[in-house]
Amino acid sequence: MLPIVKPNTPVAVPYQKFLNALSESDFTGDIESSYSSRLAVATDNSVYQQLPEAVILPRTIDDLIIVGRLLAKNPEVKVGARGGGTGTNGQSLTPGIVVDMSRHMRDIIEINIKERWVRVQAGVIKDQLNDVLRPHGFFFAPDLSTSNRATIGGMINTDASGQGSLVYGKTSDHILALSAVLPNGEVIDTELKPVTSLPEKESRTLTAIKQVLETCIGKREAILAKFPRLNRFLTGYDLEHAVSDDLSQYDLGRIIAGSEGSLAFVAEAKLNITPIPNSKALINIKYDSFESALRHAPAMVAAKATSVETVDSNVLNLAKQDIVWHSVSDLIQDVPDKDMLGLNIVEYNGDNREQLEAQINQLTQRLDDDIAEKRFGVIGYQVTYGLSDIDKIYGMRKKAVGLLGKTPGSKKPVAFAEDTAVPPENLADFIMEFRALLDGKGLRYGMFGHVDAGVLHVRPALDMCDPEQEVLLQEISDEVVALVAKYDGLMWGEHGRGYRSEYGLDFFGEELFTELRKIKSAFDPHNQMNPGKICTPLESDELLVRVSDTKRGYYDRQIPVEVRDSWEPAMSCNGNGLCFNYDAKSPMCPSYKVKADRRHSPKGRAGMIREWLRLLQAQNVDIADLEANAQPAPFMERRSNSVSLFNPANEDFSKEVFEVMDDCLACKACTNQCPVNVSVPDFRARFLSLYYTRYARPLKDYFVANIEKMAPMMAKVPGLINWGLSMNWVKRLIRKRIGYIDTPMLSSPTLRSRVKRKAKYDISALQKLDNEQKQKTVLIVQDPFTSFYEAGVVSDIVDLALALGITPVVLPFKPNGKPQHVKGFLKEFNQTASEASMFLNTHAELGIPMVGVDPSMVLCYRDEYKKALGERRGEFNVLLVHEWLMQLADKGIVATKAPQDVETYALLAHCTEKTMLPGSEKDWQKIFQHFGLQLQTVGVGCCGMAGTFGHEQKHMEDSRALFELSWQPAFEQFNPDQVLITGYSCRSQVARFEGVKPKHPLQALLQHLKS
Repeated sequence: MLPIVKPNTPVAVPYQKFLNALSESDFTGDIESSYSSRLAVATDNSVYQQLPEAVILPRTIDDLIIVGRLLAKNPEVKVGARGGGTGTNGQSLTPGIVVDMSRHMRDIIEINIKERWVRVQAGVIKDQLNDVLRPHGFFFAPDLSTSNRATIGGMINTDASGQGSLVYGKTSDHILALSAVLPNGEVIDTELKPVTSLPEKESRTLTAIKQVLETCIGKREAILAKFPRLNRFLTGYDLEHAVSDDLSQYDLGRIIAGSEGSLAFVAEAKLNITPIPNSKALINIKYDSFESALRHAPAMVAAKATSVETVDSNVLNLAKQDIVWHSVSDLIQDVPDKDMLGLNIVEYNGDNREQLEAQINQLTQRLDDDIAEKRFGVIGYQVTYGLSDIDKIYGMRKKAVGLLGKTPGSKKPVAFAEDTAVPPENLADFIMEFRALLDGKGLRYGMFGHVDAGVLHVRPALDMCDPEQEVLLQEISDEVVALVAKYDGLMWGEHGRGYRSEYGLDFFGEELFTELRKIKSAFDPHNQMNPGKICTPLESDELLVRVSDTKRGYYDRQIPVEVRDSWEPAMSCNGNGLCFNYDAKSPMCPSYKVKADRRHSPKGRAGMIREWLRLLQAQNVDIADLEANAQPAPFMERRSNSVSLFNPANEDFSKEVFEVMDDCLACKACTNQCPVNVSVPDFRARFLSLYYTRYARPLKDYFVANIEKMAPMMAKVPGLINWGLSMNWVKRLIRKRIGYIDTPMLSSPTLRSRVKRKAKYDISALQKLDNEQKQKTVLIVQDPFTSFYEAGVVSDIVDLALALGITPVVLPFKPNGKPQHVKGFLKEFNQTASEASMFLNTHAELGIPMVGVDPSMVLCYRDEYKKALGERRGEFNVLLVHEWLMQLADKGIVATKAPQDVETYALLAHCTEKTMLPGSEKDWQKIFQHFGLQLQTVGVGCCGMAGTFGHEQKHMEDSRALFELSWQPAFEQFNPDQVLITGYSCRSQVARFEGVKPKHPLQALLQHLKS
């Protein structure tokens, strides 16, 4: 039986006092101090881990003012602001209270197109802002690889830049004004002001302004001599640009930008916006080596390119193994008989298409000559004009950060010296020496970045669970600092300082570093704002954070190696945060999209499991033995244990883990969309299996797990069952006692009565077929949902096969086990999977294609079965409908027809299908073209049903919210007869909320053939 798991990390007394005062104030945001909430923000995209005392999530600037005033009364309390949590150097990690702006402060307050500016709250996501600006023809320019989850507040605090910075600059170049809150509740409204314009009354603000002017004007000569002439600057108090060149004006916003939350809370920002260029093109230039790509990049800058991004072969090879490559494989093709070891992605844009094409033609002519003369290592190129295709290429480049985490083995490329910046003309020599440094230590690494700005992201592969490798990280950091100085560059050219703050004195020198500390003192005299980052107040003896500080690996290595390997999907999360994707049309992650709670995400859930495993190990629990041999406690004991959880004094971290696992839809989008394939459904099922050895299962879990046994029996009397289910008192009873709502009705007439004369099963007859007959036969594998609740779809695939001249045979129903796996009945699932595999392998030996209708059930054979059974699964293969039809088309059985003058159909694909089989939507389009029909794919996220998730009363609100997020607006764009949906659960969800049940694509094809 699973033991109680206790973290024993109570909130410290001063912080509890602060939180009590906050809860008694007019603060309108959320206050969270549970261990799971704290743990969810204990990591970011760096190698560090720091558990905070609590998390508070303000809604307005007034909430921040309340926090600031309470900080003034509690000088021992420390805080750290947090946005998207995508920092690579621990900028948002704090031992104090995390002030998270990302959940609620997401309002776009005002847009002024005439004057070209926008005012937003700090938690607005970069892509969210640009989606709103796009219809007006504008965008917020700084372009980040994490743009779908990075917040404006986070961009300001790290002065983010990214791709195209030579043209578009850094975030600070676009700030017109800020509203920021000091740690005493004062609000600073920054903008460019005359140096004579000072507050009339004594205040913290006045003190800060005076110190900034004293430093920036009084030390002007030293500042200009120290600050390098680079596109990037020394993140952390921009002393050079806080005053105008003629010293007549000042802007505190320039000091706050890049300050990493160490001076004030950024609440709101007024930003300038940039017109979207009318024309854009990419030239993807391919090289025989990464060095060739680096050395050729300055020529692209000289050719007036808007931006030049580079990717090495390591990243390219990882991309080719990822779902993202399906979208760009035609746009970045291999060069015949050549090895593509480097890639420069060169962008040109402008408002004049002819002028743009002239620039492209000039460059391509030079590239043709380079290829012919074998100069500069150029081996090929491709030009892309379509905006959709350009976005796909940049999507691949943006995913490079996470893809590196997929490197095989325990050594993973990690961020710690990954944003060095040197003058572009020095970049190639610098990188060659950097590579020699890493090669000399026997390390693998990946490289990509902004070669036009002299910034390259270099990530050495280290095993952070190995203490010796952790020492090596410090050693490399020290050596890179010296190397960067040799080439007149910066250690932190883009991603902020964070735990690298210890090197600040080396870069600034004693004189200017002292000035930084004076500014810190003026803004934050008690060192309460993100302490240890950038610098400490002049009078403070507190220490800066250091590269050698506690890392996530310290905690992970407490878990035995064999356990880490067994639970690899949870251990592999590198914190890149793609699961926080803002895009409603992205399948990942539905539960996070509706909750905006970091715990309810693949990253959050992986973190919960890692800590749960660590705490079990700390209690000397043999986790492998527990999984193999744990027996459920007697029912009454489990029931008693469940009741005890209602008492707050009975703390069990397993309950907190359960809460975040229970709200997971098990949609499996994370399994393939996450760059490192963090598969939550896998470790979720294992956790549930162990959790319910201690606690009682709800009744609904038994109904779900046994639906495949119950459905065939109920289908014998569908009229009687449906009559009962239609009774209001029965509905109330099911909702109250089982927690189940909107129970689907059984099909009547049944599948058996529909197809018994058309698809008769006779194993002996099948065995007698010759090869030619086998190729004209198809075995239809049943699933419990379409066979018993949507029999018309299975009947229609039978008729479709007949219409195509194929003999259909409906195999006897065999349980699949997917519902058991979702609910964590793993022993039962393994038994079901074993029996189904034996049955399907027997029929696979016939050499006749097998096809199933529902994506989630068919793909369970390929994924869950393989993981549960290994080699015992066998080699059987059940095709999905589109795969079967593609095979028929390839064999010429489906004749190609010219497009007909018919209404275009719209395909809304099942999220599991399109993430596990990223080419499925294109395949459906090809199939419809074969039939002379047109099919449009529509981008949607999760429908919110996800098997039985949407039928559970406790999940109804989330289920509806997910449907309304992307499916409802997509569905309502079309006539219902146009909409085609591949997933049973998706069709059921649409029927529930729209009152009409769309067809499966196969039904549209059948209808076309009949007409």
